[in-house]
Amino acid sequence: MTTLFATGALVLGATGFMALKGFNTNTWHNPTPGMASFHNLSATTLEGDDFDFNQLKGKRVLIVNTASRCGYTSQYKPLEELHDVYKDKGLVVLGFPCNQFGMQEPGSSTDIREFCTRNYGVSFQMMSKVDVKGNDQHPVYAWLTQEALNGSGDHKVRWNFHKFLVDGEGQLVAALGSGADPLGDEIKAFAAGE
Repeated sequence: MTTLFATGALVLGATGFMALKGFNTNTWHNPTPGMASFHNLSATTLEGDDFDFNQLKGKRVLIVNTASRCGYTSQYKPLEELHDVYKDKGLVVLGFPCNQFGMQEPGSSTDIREFCTRNYGVSFQMMSKVDVKGNDQHPVYAWLTQEALNGSGDHKVRWNFHKFLVDGEGQLVAALGSGADPLGDEIKAFAAGE
């Protein structure tokens, strides 16, 4: 089989095409009020507690779908660093474990908490495992991915560690692919409120 590398893509002979670029596609938006309010959403934490997004008013939020057995799992470390540096400056990091991509998050809430704490010292808010796409898509991800709800744009979560940025007004600012560095300049500027 012939393998050719092209700009942003890997072509695999006659067997098909896999767009690597899709994992790293970043889209920034001019903040636009959503048709549905981000702050009316809620989720359940890993510990089983209700987490009302109303408490996020005035905060900048980074939402990321996570997995414990992924090539991007090491991003827990820079996500934790981002949280540590900017949590007192109005940033909230929310992790949503998901098992929809390569079955890379098979564990229970207890397993996930233990893994994150033991290996990466994660102290940012982790939610219970959710579906980020499909028929059982969590309402938070419905809002993040549907322009009809968020007012900014339609997005597809293509893999683990896809990141969304929401400003203090509850407006979607960006959808960033898995390869986006949590400590990259653009994310740090957002985290700092610049």
